[in-house]
Amino acid sequence: MFATLSDRLTSTFKNLRTKGRLSEADIDATVREIRRALLDADVAVSVVREFTGKVRERALSAEVSGALNPAQQVVKIVNDELVSVLGGEQRPLRFAKTPPTVILLAGLQGAGKTTLAGKLALHLREKGHTPLLVAADLQRPNAVTQLQVVGQRAGVPVFAPHPGTQEGSDGSLSAPAGDPVAVARDGLATARSRQHDVLIVDTAGRLGVDAEMMQQAADIRDAVGPDETLFVIDAMIGQDAVATAQAFAEGVGFTGVVLSKLDGDARGGAALSVASVTGRPIMFASTGEKLTDFEVFHPDRMAGRILDMGDVLSLIEQAEKAFDAEQAEAMAGKLASGEDFTLEDFLVQMQGLRQMGSMKKMLGMLPGMGEMREVIENFDEREVDRIEAIVRSMTPAERQNPKIINGSRRSRIARGSGSTTADVNQLLERFASAQVMMKQMAKGAGLPGMGGMGRLPGMGGKKSRGKMAPQARKAKAKSGNPAKRAQQEREAAERAAGKRPAGAPGSAFGLGRPAEPSADPSSLDLPPGLEKFLGR
Repeated sequence: MFATLSDRLTSTFKNLRTKGRLSEADIDATVREIRRALLDADVAVSVVREFTGKVRERALSAEVSGALNPAQQVVKIVNDELVSVLGGEQRPLRFAKTPPTVILLAGLQGAGKTTLAGKLALHLREKGHTPLLVAADLQRPNAVTQLQVVGQRAGVPVFAPHPGTQEGSDGSLSAPAGDPVAVARDGLATARSRQHDVLIVDTAGRLGVDAEMMQQAADIRDAVGPDETLFVIDAMIGQDAVATAQAFAEGVGFTGVVLSKLDGDARGGAALSVASVTGRPIMFASTGEKLTDFEVFHPDRMAGRILDMGDVLSLIEQAEKAFDAEQAEAMAGKLASGEDFTLEDFLVQMQGLRQMGSMKKMLGMLPGMGEMREVIENFDEREVDRIEAIVRSMTPAERQNPKIINGSRRSRIARGSGSTTADVNQLLERFASAQVMMKQMAKGAGLPGMGGMGRLPGMGGKKSRGKMAPQARKAKAKSGNPAKRAQQEREAAERAAGKRPAGAPGSAFGLGRPAEPSADPSSLDLPPGLEKFLGR
């Protein structure tokens, strides 16, 4: 979502880094570019004005003028102010002292409340809680059915005493049955009796802010007394997000914001505006259609993504969820003992990567990936499936020892995986490189071709030169001085005639003990046929 904004800011800072010292004109030009980038991203004008004002004030202070690297200091200032605009610190959910903790979801229709209810329930269930979903949206057609399906996928029970509005086969809608306020109240009683520690109430939305919707949401709030009221907002609606958030803050009140559809291609101004305008923190973000596409919102990490600094912490957290700690420890022990990295191990690692989610999303979390955004966008997610199919088409013996895979085996593997022999060859070549890399890393020698200290090929350094094979000594070039060149030619002629030794042995400077007189060739006991080399 923040791709365009990120590219604009990164380009601005790249121009700034070419200057050793920043003048007031340089700072004004930078602030002006930042202002344009934020306005183009549909950030609220009041937020842009306050943001750029703080950046300019800090950039003109001694904080930057006295810095060793003023450009980096300006980037740090922009990062700090972005974190502040996004809410400062991450705020976790507040749980009630006496369960159940009641979480009320509110927002416009189409913002993704029902799907988000399932994502939040799954997130809490993985944290060890026992949530219960309440279907209090009786107005939207099939909303109750959708929540039941989402709850089933998340493994969370749903309290739904009324079916709500149903759409018939002919397209007609049945009248809504039941009272949403009573459903919410009965759901709270059910949660207490069944000892659920979290209650998530899904409420109805409208296509626009109206008095009826506000009143119903307020009545449900009064009936259940929520510990957290989360306002679910579509991150793609731009400036309307701010007006809608302000209307809900005045009509119902909310304690936190959840951004949905953060994976869209909109400009992302809502995310940068809503926290600053409403004064309420952004607590969660929905980043896709799957129930696992849900994450806790960290302002500092989001600022890092926008400035193309990456989000390595989130990447590590996802890896910890996807990879088994015992398997990772066993793999580390295997490599440390010198055992080969096999295709069976490779398959386990590939399955772990698939559990982490979208490869594009993971690659986007790495620092500096903004310059490779086009390559990442063109990456085919199905490539992982193709590789897994090729490996699964191999026998256990072939996975353990890929060297036994000959031409006929490659053809069989290609047919079994629906690929070509060239694809199999390419995978085996890459795997051979990965094996070498794993061995190098296990020995602590760094990546292959990078030397013990992780040098790139061609880099200097005594350690890297010491491990290289000695090169043949080149012949000394002829001097441009006529007298010296004549002397070099005489010495070369004497060496060719055997009158002058090339250099005394044992001396680095060509000055050593005089050479001993050579033995008579006739006295040497040589094999037959070597006389010609002695000039006989």
